[in-house]
Amino acid sequence: MPVEPKEAQEWHDVDAGLLKATIRPRGRPAILRGLVRDWPVVQAGRESPQALSAYLKTFYGGLPAPLFEGHAGINGRFFYNDSLDGFNFESRRALLSDVLDRLQHDLGNDSAPALYAGSVSIPIYLPGFSNANNLRSLFSVESSVIESIWLGNRTCIAPHFDNTENIACVVCGRRRFTMFPPEQISNLYVGPLDLTPAGQPISLVDVRNPDFTRFPRFADALAAAEVAELSPGDAVYIPALWWHNVEALGDFNALVNYWWRDVPDYFGSPSMSLLHCLMTLKSLPPQQRRDWKAVFDYLIFQSEGPALEHLPPRVQGLFGELTEAKVDRIRSILLKSLTRKAP
Repeated sequence: MPVEPKEAQEWHDVDAGLLKATIRPRGRPAILRGLVRDWPVVQAGRESPQALSAYLKTFYGGLPAPLFEGHAGINGRFFYNDSLDGFNFESRRALLSDVLDRLQHDLGNDSAPALYAGSVSIPIYLPGFSNANNLRSLFSVESSVIESIWLGNRTCIAPHFDNTENIACVVCGRRRFTMFPPEQISNLYVGPLDLTPAGQPISLVDVRNPDFTRFPRFADALAAAEVAELSPGDAVYIPALWWHNVEALGDFNALVNYWWRDVPDYFGSPSMSLLHCLMTLKSLPPQQRRDWKAVFDYLIFQSEGPALEHLPPRVQGLFGELTEAKVDRIRSILLKSLTRKAP
């Protein structure tokens, strides 16, 4: 029998100092118990789904938001179709007020469609919400933070990873996060990278009912996994690149999350370097790939310490400390390379 994943370590009374000095350096998920228990939106959710809906509508500006909808037969699992060339749900835009009304109407209805309004920008769709429900004290003033809200019924979002750090706060309902270290990617059976449900690659394994005959190595991923069971007011910290499966366990669920990076906004996304490597490195002979790996280990990953320390900083050039001016120059070089026609 596969090993059951262990529970993520739990922390209480978390503040910016504890998060920065102790929790994040571990490089592992952490349950932040009761982190947002005093938020007004959490209090409204504890009262009733109707009270929560009424509270959210006081901030809603009326813009249609992204919505996923699938028939009841998908069991809340927003996923691919059987041939992996499409999806088992429809995506469109809808008024959040209508979504909230439908969630209320379908309470207790097992045959209701699966609804999922995900990654809804709080500043755009719910202006003023963050002033009343504030977690900004956890982040440094230099951090560029993206705030989103997620609404739905009983849903299951397949394992995926984010390029950013993540804190997810349960407002209403219950959530189960099953999280996998980045090095488990080969045991997660990743689906098509060119066609993804919401932008990020996902695992093909149904975490709720894994098929170990089809996906035998997933047993090793489960042995390395950590689980967070969250109630209203609780939160979970998920380090960047940790895969996470997210189950919403109630008929009415709301979650607020924060994505952020510890680098300036002018830094590019690491995902873009993967695409560039596809056309420059992946098809090289094996020995050349190994040789380039040594170059990357030294200059980029700096596996044995800072690179080019033998050079004065003034002559380290683009490979020295990165600045916005250097980023602009790098972009210019890449653009020129990418737009040049092959001979």
